[in-house]
Parts: sequence; structure tokens; C-alpha cells
Amino acid sequence: MENVQSAHDYIEHHLTFWTSGDGFWGINLDSMLMVWLLGIVFIVGFRYAVSKATSGVPSRLQCFVELVFEFVDGLVKEIFQAQDKLIGPLALTIFVWVFLMNAIDLLPIDFVPALTRAIGLGHFRDLPSADVNVTMSMALGVFILVLGYTFKYKGIKGFIKELTTQPFSHPLLYPVNLVLELVTLISKPISLGLRLFGNMYAGEMIFILIALMPWWMQWALSVPWALFHILIVGLQAFIFMVLTVVYMGMAVEEHH
Repeated sequence: MENVQSAHDYIEHHLTFWTSGDGFWGINLDSMLMVWLLGIVFIVGFRYAVSKATSGVPSRLQCFVELVFEFVDGLVKEIFQAQDKLIGPLALTIFVWVFLMNAIDLLPIDFVPALTRAIGLGHFRDLPSADVNVTMSMALGVFILVLGYTFKYKGIKGFIKELTTQPFSHPLLYPVNLVLELVTLISKPISLGLRLFGNMYAGEMIFILIALMPWWMQWALSVPWALFHILIVGLQAFIFMVLTVVYMGMAVEEHH
């Protein structure tokens, strides 16, 4: 019973946020700190690579940044057909930022919590993409951009027309179209945020459960799972970026 209780305490400790406030107005300070810290790492790292860029033999960092940039830029050009200066930087920011957030899960499960306990913090959850508040906030930001681009390119009249005149063309079925299209519209940010949260939360839970096993089983299971999780880390960042660009492309396209 003692082992069960200690295992329960271990899991609860790793899933508890460093929170300020209660209820709806509570803020997970650890998630906010990690999000901002990783955002700064992205900005400073890419800015440094650009400032040191050369037309001669490039450094490894320059090669990496150019590879990421060309990869994202090629995808954006294939998916988003309109000319817009925001979509490329937006896609690059989302991909790298979400990737860095997800990559925190590849650190030893007790590494960051041990460091934070040393400075007096009882709880510190270091994986921001396993916080539904973070992923849904990002999805909400994408949703606001989608609405903004829809109004910009189609106007309010065009937006309402798009919601009411498809998939059924008969005027009597316009209310049915409105309900169906509103459900589709609202489901986009919800699925975008929950997909990232669910995958990263599940991965974090598996690492926690492996850490509760005997040391010889930890080595046997953690290394293969970490190698597989590298794929999940990159894939979830890629999916979030691609769906964002797809939704933005749908916002500017005319539907007939």
C-alpha cells in the first residue's frame, strides 16, 4: 500500500502546476515561464544565425536554420496560394516554437523539477505543450487570425454567405447550413489545440510511468520510447503548423 501511495504521490507531483490564483483566473506560471523562455531561445538563436550568416562556407547553425526555413517556406508556398507576408513567418514561428516546447519532454523526467526544487519551488511542470491552457491559447490565436483573414478577403457579407449557402443550395436549408458550418468552424481550433495537448500529455505520462519501474526496466523502456517520441515531437509541431496554414488558406479562398 505504501508503494502504491508513493507512486500516486510521484505522479501527482509531476502533474501539478506551479499556479498563481484559483479556478478560471489561475495562471500556470511554470507553463508561462517555459513558453516565454523557449520563445526567446527561438528568437535569439535564429537572430544569431542570421547575423553570422555568410555566403562562403556556412556554419552548422546556419545550415540548420536555412534547412528549416526552406522546408517551411516550401510548404507554405504549396498550401497558401495568396500573396501574404505574414503566413511564412507565422508558420516558421509555430513550427520551431512548438517543436521546442515538445522537445522538453525528451529531458529526463526529474531533471527540471529537481533544479526547481533546489531553488525552493515545490511544483514545476516543465512541458508547456502538455498544458491544455497553452495549446488551446495557441489554437485560439490561430482561430482569431483565420476570422481576421476571412473578413479581410471576403468581408462580413462573404463570410455569412459562405456559412449559409453550402453544402445545400436551397434557401430553405440555409439554417441547416449555418449550423453545420458553425460546428465545422468551431471544431477547427478545438481539435487543433486538443490534438497537440493529448499527444504530449500521453507521452509525458508514459515517461512518468517508466520512471516508477525498477532501474533496469527504465533503461530497457525509456530509450526506445524516447527514440520513438522524437518522431512524435517533430510530427506534432509539423501537424500544428500545416493545419494552421491550411486553415489560413481556406480563409482566403473563394468557395463555389
